[in-house]
Amino acid sequence: MRRTHALVPLTAPCFALFVAAPAFADEGVDPVAIGLAAESGGLRELTTDRPDVTESPFTVDAGHIQIETTLLGYTRSRRDASGLAADTYEFATSNLRIGLTDRLEVDVVWQPYGIADRRGGGPVSRGIGSVDLRAKLNLWGNDGPAAPGDTALALLPYVTLPTNRDNGIGDGEVAFGLIVPLAIELGDGFGLGLNAAANFTRAPDDPTYDAAVLTSASLSYAWTDRLGTYAEAVWEFSRAQGEGDVVTLDTGVTYALGENWQLDAGINIGATRAADTIAPFIGISARF
Repeated sequence: MRRTHALVPLTAPCFALFVAAPAFADEGVDPVAIGLAAESGGLRELTTDRPDVTESPFTVDAGHIQIETTLLGYTRSRRDASGLAADTYEFATSNLRIGLTDRLEVDVVWQPYGIADRRGGGPVSRGIGSVDLRAKLNLWGNDGPAAPGDTALALLPYVTLPTNRDNGIGDGEVAFGLIVPLAIELGDGFGLGLNAAANFTRAPDDPTYDAAVLTSASLSYAWTDRLGTYAEAVWEFSRAQGEGDVVTLDTGVTYALGENWQLDAGINIGATRAADTIAPFIGISARF
């Protein structure tokens, strides 16, 4: 979660409508005209869900879109039981965020191309990744913090749809889950983002879904109105992994080019044997 100032195929559409319907009723918005919605009084300050793992509770302004892209990402896995590691490259993985009302947005996350190179043996995999369909509903605090101690909370359900089950790039089966993002203003340029999430996945040809629990905490600091940094800890537990908990320690930097543009770079470092060794990346975000 970053603030520039302070820092199964058929179930997907049904899922999104189920989440969106209460918000449409509360806001009095005609769903047919949501693309023309506009917020009076100007835009809120730019808030992005990248570059850290921790999601933001803030939504995109009604009638606007925001594109957040990993221009280039690299991941080096730990060696498996046979002594092989893998290098994975992702290109232009993007989160398209569409503001529907003052409190609701829908997102489409897609990886157009990726490469997985199993060093020391095995084929090189190439292709497109899976697609995530998400809906974020802010419950309170959407206009941002005004004083230390202010909070914001949201619900972010999602469904992951495979595009190619055999290319080794994206997910091979339908997955779904719920993220609960919380932001706390600490004052003096500091902000804290907290996430609690449950993710349900299954292996190929296995009708049973396994649950994974993920929590994260991201502490941000605004050095100037443009420059910010963060430090983050991410913990994931799943009995299906069989290799123990996945824990990463992450850090990165953001730089605002203006009110609607932001550059970022960061690195995630594995702290347990079940986590990838290292994952640096660079990215960009823009609001229209």
